[in-house]
Amino acid sequence: MTSADDPFGRHPVRVGDMFVERAERIIDALLESRPGLAAAAGDHRYDDRLPDWSTDHVAADREMLREAGDALAEVDPESLPVAESVDHALLSALVDRELFESTEIRAHEWDPLCHNPGMLLHALLARPYAPAEVRLTHLAGRLAAVPDALATARRTLSDIPRIHAETAVGQFLGTAALIRDQVPVLLAEAPTLRGRVEPTARAAATACAQFADWLRAGPAATAEPGRDPRLGRRRWEARLWHTLDTELTAAEVQRRAWANLERVTEEIRAAAAELVGGPTDDETVRRALDLLAAEHPDDHTIVELASVTLDEATDFVRAHDLVTLVDDPCVIQEMPEFARGVAVAYCDSPGALETANVPTFYCIAPTPSEWPAHRVESFYREYNDHMIRNLTVHEAMPGHFLQLAHARRYAGGSPVRAVARSGPFVEGWAVYAEEVMVRAGFGGLPVRLQQLKMQLRMTLNALLDQLTHCEELAEAEAMALLTGRGFQEEGEAAGKWRRALLTSTQLSTYFVGYSEVAEIAAARPVGVSVRRWHDGMLAHDCPPPRHLRTLLGI
Repeated sequence: MTSADDPFGRHPVRVGDMFVERAERIIDALLESRPGLAAAAGDHRYDDRLPDWSTDHVAADREMLREAGDALAEVDPESLPVAESVDHALLSALVDRELFESTEIRAHEWDPLCHNPGMLLHALLARPYAPAEVRLTHLAGRLAAVPDALATARRTLSDIPRIHAETAVGQFLGTAALIRDQVPVLLAEAPTLRGRVEPTARAAATACAQFADWLRAGPAATAEPGRDPRLGRRRWEARLWHTLDTELTAAEVQRRAWANLERVTEEIRAAAAELVGGPTDDETVRRALDLLAAEHPDDHTIVELASVTLDEATDFVRAHDLVTLVDDPCVIQEMPEFARGVAVAYCDSPGALETANVPTFYCIAPTPSEWPAHRVESFYREYNDHMIRNLTVHEAMPGHFLQLAHARRYAGGSPVRAVARSGPFVEGWAVYAEEVMVRAGFGGLPVRLQQLKMQLRMTLNALLDQLTHCEELAEAEAMALLTGRGFQEEGEAAGKWRRALLTSTQLSTYFVGYSEVAEIAAARPVGVSVRRWHDGMLAHDCPPPRHLRTLLGI
């Protein structure tokens, strides 16, 4: 037992036991104060809660993080076995990152997207981890908390960047629609709870719609641009350090990105000339991409196409013995409205602590209904049949879906890796998986061209991220860079510019993660098969690549 003065068990015990005990208590405290982290990890103890951004709770949370950091600092990692030493580093980095976010970035004070309950509500509605009665009981708690949570958001938010306000309007209206449309569907499975759930659902949907109206009438409508969404070099570089957990500096990341852009440009020119003939120049690349762009899905067929390509990719991985497959379910569906406006697709996988047999969701966003025909056409020229094949490799097979299915099978001495997953490793593996598949012949030259275009995209992501937040890159310059050097359709480039302003440092995880994961893959020992090495890379959950090198003995 621990006392209120000693929340993380700081009493004399054997060093290894001390770390595991403290790690478990720290993780419990993190999950209790962060229902979103708990939900992502698959821990359902806090499924009736929403994040608490009140002043008192934020202050108490910061004190908890400081105490957790002090407790971890008392453990000598060099006295621990390798796996636990890595876990110590991961948990220490997570605690430091959360404290940095709370004290330096303070996004809950200016970013309304932080206050959107949509994903936490969707998790209860969409994933059948428990009977409908259990999920509805939890859902009632979350729904009941929505009005007060959004009242806190109104008191807390100030100086909101206009682009964040505009995006949040659509997302909150999407959350209101989710409540109105999907809660009755789940209630049909447990009608005895209708009297308890329906009133809270109506109040929550109304609160979300009113919050969208508040944003629309204020931050999204004002002539003033609001807070600059750019972090500036000092805060961006500090956040990058926490995000990447790498030894690379921001300057080195940018240097490597420019060099990689040159390398991949030469490769895509050569591949384009092979497809359509002509000189190895940018004009030939555009002719080749135009040819492939003509073969594309639409809003009615994109989900079906993704399903077909998932089957194709799975058969290909099996036939070429690239990595061990799993029998976990993967459901492809339209991206819920509350989640749209940032990325075109995402993989929503069960957490590592999830014990129920529940599916992974591979979500794709169709075009918004208000888009004009030319913008829809531009979107599907970018996400043509061949690009969807490459996208499915990234998001599903053998990318995120397979990667995270392997991660859930990791069983360590503590739950650290279930909550401290590395974004650079996750994204790096998915980008590396694209390369593995095309080199083995998946999709032939058309998919190879799309994969090289994606290599350009992920490289430009890192440049756009840094140039936008640190060097005042203008929108016109960004669009010229993305459409010129990246051969992107105008709609894709415009969406990426928005994403760079809406997020910071996440766009750098693709390039840095890919670079480090590819280096580890290239270190495959002589006599070890590709499948065995890939399985080994995925056998340790999702640690930062520098720690994966240690775990693999590189």
